Amino acid sequence: MNIVVLAGGLSMERDVSLTSGSRIANTLRDAGHNAVLIDLYYGIEKEKMTFEGIGERYEYKIPEREPDLNELIASNGGRKDPIGENVIELCKMADVTFLALHGGVGENGKLQALFEMNGIRFTGSSSVGCMLSMDKIISKELIAREGIPTARWLTNQNDLSELESLIPCFVKPADNGSSVGVTKVVSKPELKAALSEAERFCKNVLVEEQVVGREFSVGIIDGKALPPIEIIASGDFYNYKVKYQAGLAHEICPAPISEELTKKLKSYAERAHKILRLGSYSRIDFILDESGEFYFLEANALPGMTPTSLLPQEAAANGMSYTDLCLKLIELA
Repeated sequence: MNIVVLAGGLSMERDVSLTSGSRIANTLRDAGHNAVLIDLYYGIEKEKMTFEGIGERYEYKIPEREPDLNELIASNGGRKDPIGENVIELCKMADVTFLALHGGVGENGKLQALFEMNGIRFTGSSSVGCMLSMDKIISKELIAREGIPTARWLTNQNDLSELESLIPCFVKPADNGSSVGVTKVVSKPELKAALSEAERFCKNVLVEEQVVGREFSVGIIDGKALPPIEIIASGDFYNYKVKYQAGLAHEICPAPISEELTKKLKSYAERAHKILRLGSYSRIDFILDESGEFYFLEANALPGMTPTSLLPQEAAANGMSYTDLCLKLIELA
């Protein structure tokens, strides 16, 4: 098959995406497909739009810090269009487009809507599922309405005094991933600065009461939950650096919890996937408190596929290799 692997983009998670995309493209090539890795933001020159004569393998390593998008735009002549030249045209030529994008236009449903209008076959969820899951405020409202526990929350539209009632809390941009722009707040003086930091990335900000407990994630493939994984992070919380730098987090899969708790967690994850109208795969994150209750954190329409990512680890625990995982996602597309 001729496959475009789309990665990068004008997103705070572009480095994570390029690492996912590199690994996916190499894996698909090894499996006998003509896979081409394209940066959504930079696009491709017209004369290079081919699936023949593919050259060297792709390599990309995530830096410790998130990217500076202003610097990226300046280096590309000030171009702010999130979709590079000839991207849509090349994707139309392909049998399928593998979306290795994280954050921004690649995960909030906008690109998926454009693909749907152009008849482009792609991996992952529809534009609606991506939009619902990417907006942390909307997703929590829907999840809470359907009876799945989630931490108390307010938004930056509430008064400061109301927000202070949630401390200790986490302040998060409503539509970012990979913990970009997230701040843990433990005292009132820290709250204003945390709100300002989150508002650099998104005008809508979620302020979520901290639930103390153990963190878990559950991958979903074709509507069915994979073995849950427990994340044990170094430092205060599972932030950008801890997520993507090797050795800073310890994951255990299958998670060391009882059969009863495992069944409950997988049920919550499958329900959340369905409520948010997610597609062929996703990843749903939870916290387990001391009373034995799971609290929904957020959903990921395009989970990471890097060497340290959670979904491939969960798939492996279910007997599915990284190659098998990539091929399954292509099949489901």
